[in-house]
This record gives sequence, structure tokens and C-alpha cells, in this order.
Amino acid sequence: MAIEAGDFKTGLTVIVDGDPWVVLDFMHVKPGKGAAILKTKMKNLKTGSTQERNFNASTKFEQANIERKQAQYSYEADNVFYFMDLETYESYELGADHVGDNKYYLIDGMTVMLTFFEGAVLDVTLPDRVTLTVVETTPAIKGAPSTQTKDGKTETGLTLRIPQFIEEGEKILVSTADGKYSGRA
Repeated sequence: MAIEAGDFKTGLTVIVDGDPWVVLDFMHVKPGKGAAILKTKMKNLKTGSTQERNFNASTKFEQANIERKQAQYSYEADNVFYFMDLETYESYELGADHVGDNKYYLIDGMTVMLTFFEGAVLDVTLPDRVTLTVVETTPAIKGAPSTQTKDGKTETGLTLRIPQFIEEGEKILVSTADGKYSGRA
């Protein structure tokens, strides 16, 4: 189905130069002379790169057929991450370059969302917050203000700032958007 650039919406996925792109932001610009221009900010779903591009409002694009499936994270071996489709029990493998920093939030048995384009896995979408166990931190400093923080390391290798009162072995909530402490679990 062909879509004109003038009909773009945030979150729309289209094929540009053979790759699937998602529209992050757009703005219609009408110069004094000539046709309207659409200024867009788009993300390439294959490479993860973000670009600002301009299109004539009447330019036509093919809509990208993006599919999303729930999957369960199984394990990691030799920088390959294994996921299982919860409906068909099919297994998917993703390299460390595809998973990126999401590896710090993956726990065995966790349910995630996989994004597919033409049968290939493009992306892993995590829950907003995950529960991780603190495996390494310094003891609390007596008399320190309650707002003071210290470094803590989780079982996944994530290092973050945590409150003074958190001790080794405690479970904490961590935001997957920014990697910050969100509270006790």
C-alpha cells in the first residue's frame, strides 16, 4: 500500500531505499514558492541510525510490514542471545551487536517483544522496568545523608548509582530507558 509523505504520522513504518524506517517526528513546511516539504526525523530499523530527511509532500512510499511477537529470553552463549517464541516455541538467535546495551537488562525467562521485518529479527523491546539483584557494592557510610548514592553492580554486569541503604543481595528495580535505579523490588 502506497503512502504519501504528506500522510506521515509518528510511529509509521515505511520503506526508504530498501530499508524499513520508522517516523519519529515530522513537520510540514510550506515555502513561499514551490511545493510543500515534509521535514522528518526517522530511524532505520535495520541499522538503528537516526537521520533527518526532507521529502516532497507528494512522494510515495511503500508501508513496511513490521511484525511484533512476544518471546522469552532463554540464554546467552558466545555473544549470541537466544529467544523463544511463546506461541510456536520457535527459537531466534541475535548477535551481541543487535542486542546492544539491552544485554544488561536481560534475565533468563524474561518476556520481551521481538520486532521482525521480512522474517528477520530487527529489535528487542524490553519492559519499562526490570528487577535485578545487586551483587557488588560498598557498605553504607554511617551518618551519610539519605540522598547520597554509591556504585552498585547487578548480576547482569550493569553498574549504576544506588542509594546508600541498598546492600549486596537485594533486588532493585531498574529503568530500561536510562539504566537508573527506580526503587526496591
